[in-house]
Amino acid sequence: MNNKKIAIIGIGKMGTAIVKGLVKSNFIPSHDIYVSDRKEATIEKMEFLGVTKFLNNVEAVRNADVVIVAVKPYHIEGVLNEIKPVLTEGKVLISIVAGVGLKVLGEMVGMEMPIFRVMPNTAIAIQESLTCISVNGNTASHKEYIFQLFNVLGKTVEIDEDLMAAATVLSSCGIAFALRYIRAAMQGGIEIGFGAETAQFITAQTVKGAAELILQGGNHPEREIDKVTTPMGITITGLNEMENKGFSASLIQGVLASYKKIKAI
Repeated sequence: MNNKKIAIIGIGKMGTAIVKGLVKSNFIPSHDIYVSDRKEATIEKMEFLGVTKFLNNVEAVRNADVVIVAVKPYHIEGVLNEIKPVLTEGKVLISIVAGVGLKVLGEMVGMEMPIFRVMPNTAIAIQESLTCISVNGNTASHKEYIFQLFNVLGKTVEIDEDLMAAATVLSSCGIAFALRYIRAAMQGGIEIGFGAETAQFITAQTVKGAAELILQGGNHPEREIDKVTTPMGITITGLNEMENKGFSASLIQGVLASYKKIKAI
């Protein structure tokens, strides 16, 4: 276990997912995870995880080494102004706040502060997130630790900050896109005879297997598709019907629509 203490400010859906993933990982002792939220009912829900709870952000940050801010974009300035006096030398700031850049964060807390801008997805709760990370110019001495932290919560990739909006769509929104495919395939499975639970299990495990073929083999998806499509076969018949109905085009357009939306915010 690591001896650094981590404060998480804001226990919404993503903040909660990070807490659960950290506890599950045993990366640090649960009592060294400090959680803070202005809503007492939200904090009380963390009781069973064994973390240290605060209703005061300043107290949560004061004795922490790493501070993860997981609040809504319109709250970020107020929260950073509040905790700035205790963001002392040696601490690291991690922001998962969408749409707020490293330059703006630096202006809020001081340009010398080591800041990581991070975009995980909700699979971080089960240590299966794809987390995209961008850094400012003062992070060199902390970089190894931060990547180690998020690698125990899934996989990481370092990206240029100008790709963070795209990363939000492909990874964070991408969870919902993938789940919508699973739901649709389940519905098809039920129509051809499976019960709902069995259809869900078959579909989810099949998607997991397909992802592992790409992750472990490194092949382009079409190479794996070719292995299960035979001339005049049932797979190619289904694929061609899906494409005829706009499967790939609608997915691409969905990704682009989400990207246009986040760029407009």
